[in-house]
Amino acid sequence: MGTTNAQTDPEHGPDEANPGGSSIEAFFAESVILITGATGFLGKALLEKLLRSCPRLATIFVLIRPKKGQTIEQRHKELIDNPVFDRIRWEFPGALNKVLPVKGDVSQAELGLSAEDRMMLCQRVNIVFHSAATVRFDEPLKVAVNLNTRGTAYMVELCKSMRNLISFIHISTAYSNADQKEIKEKIYNTKTKPQTIIDMCDNLDDETTAILEKRLIGKHPNTYTLTKGLAEQIIFTRGSELPVAIVRPSIVCAAYQEPFPGWVDNVCGITGIMMEIGRGTIRSIVCNKDLVVDVVPVDYVVDTLICASWHNTVRKTNVLKVYNCTSGPFNPIKWEEFGSLTKKHAIDSPSKYVMWYPGFTFRKNKFIHKIAVAILHFLPAFVVDLVLRFQGGEPIMMKITKRFERAAKTGEFFAINEWRFHGENMKELAKFVKEANDANHFNVNITSLDWDSYVHQYMLGIRKYILKDNPDTLTNARNRLCKLYWADKITQVLSLFVLVKMIGRIGR
Repeated sequence: MGTTNAQTDPEHGPDEANPGGSSIEAFFAESVILITGATGFLGKALLEKLLRSCPRLATIFVLIRPKKGQTIEQRHKELIDNPVFDRIRWEFPGALNKVLPVKGDVSQAELGLSAEDRMMLCQRVNIVFHSAATVRFDEPLKVAVNLNTRGTAYMVELCKSMRNLISFIHISTAYSNADQKEIKEKIYNTKTKPQTIIDMCDNLDDETTAILEKRLIGKHPNTYTLTKGLAEQIIFTRGSELPVAIVRPSIVCAAYQEPFPGWVDNVCGITGIMMEIGRGTIRSIVCNKDLVVDVVPVDYVVDTLICASWHNTVRKTNVLKVYNCTSGPFNPIKWEEFGSLTKKHAIDSPSKYVMWYPGFTFRKNKFIHKIAVAILHFLPAFVVDLVLRFQGGEPIMMKITKRFERAAKTGEFFAINEWRFHGENMKELAKFVKEANDANHFNVNITSLDWDSYVHQYMLGIRKYILKDNPDTLTNARNRLCKLYWADKITQVLSLFVLVKMIGRIGR
């Protein structure tokens, strides 16, 4: 294989005269790749981009765990049938045949691999992308440690046995060191050693672990950032002899351009907030509007992963490379502007599922926010449920509102804090990619991103991919929004009238 001999093959090896001038696509030619977390949002985008931009690669193995009621074959079919691969089906018919499932589970010993599959991967794989993780902020410590930290340890051990491995990319998060305010592209020491916490989770019962959880988390906001930081320590201490690099994306959001503008397939985090802003159901958000919101499009992250794999191999050093894949150092946008653009494009391109005229307020004061939520979120939800009951329907709005409030609360920490991310390695990567023969196929320079255009595509993507709202409903949706605008104004006037009356009575 071309990639197997990457260190001696001029097509893959270092070029001192022109270090970034080789072809990124050629680096992946004939390569055998292993991806964990391929069924997730980022994993699907990575898989799609590799197949489309590196068509000469040989095989991509995807680690898939069986789910209740679904075999890995069924999950594999569900994966490759996903609309995200429609462009692949049009441009490269048959390319999806290169994607092969391997039964495994990062939370299990030795990744849950059979002896045969383990031997096969160790003999064949050249490049690894480790993306599997639980991204839930409220995950119990035992679960998060098992998946994010111990799972990474299992992956390191597997990679050590891969005889032809030339690149191992570990996908972390920019918030793996959220207890720091200034985050450099380096590995930080953790307060407690990873193995100590792993042993504790093994030996203590759930109740005792839950009691110790807050103390272990310390200044981290949740178990997710803590266990991702511990995973980086695992990479540093146990995988130092591997050809490994760490990529730390910040808040991964909808695609800017690839595979489709605005593509997104989940309502986690900011996507859910933007969707509800568009539907008019969010009126108050805990946030410091003057801080930078560090969001990155998923296609920018994917290009960084692919190019980091290439760059870290052709420009070998004795230092573990860390890439802070963030927007803040290069193209910052504050919450206030991001929120204004969201509202603007929610009004320009409304969904037929809009429930009230979009409008919301960022509030730093949590007490005032709670009052606003009670009046502006729960009271309308209660009224809607009463109407639904009266009509013989199922009351669902209170359930939805409570669920969203719980989800929003887990993300509050990131809306009232700000970090200074360093980006020297990202700058270096962008420089070398620019000199590559196929630089126009990979974008790792976020300075070119236009936020207005991006948020517009993002809102259209939510409309299309999440709400499944066809473009032909736009005219009716705009007519509905116009009616809701006047309903909102009338409600404001009536509310003001009632308030004045109440104040007048109190003053008598």
